[in-house]
Amino acid sequence: MRLPLILTAAALALSGCVVQNPGMAPGPAPLPPVAGPSPDAAVRSSARVVVNREMARRLPGANVAPYTDCVMSNATTAELASIADSANASGAVAAIVGRPATSQCIAGAAAAAKRTA
Repeated sequence: MRLPLILTAAALALSGCVVQNPGMAPGPAPLPPVAGPSPDAAVRSSARVVVNREMARRLPGANVAPYTDCVMSNATTAELASIADSANASGAVAAIVGRPATSQCIAGAAAAAKRTA
């Protein structure tokens, strides 16, 4: 009497392995999501423009790109978002420049600029 029960259980277990529609091709695979610029990249890009403008105001005539890189590297995402949204980011940029890590980075960039000049 146990044999019919075992065969039924085995048949049920194996039924999940059977192709449900043997004559039909499988549906198309889902397409991967389209990768666009992330919100963080947009914020960073906007903040970079503002920081670059502020550094150029403070250091007229200088190539401020390395200094802007230092500020961008030492700012938090929240600070960059604030800078990107601000009409006057002078205080926020000054606070980031005043950090020891940012100051060291700027000093290194300035030294490198003197060596190449």
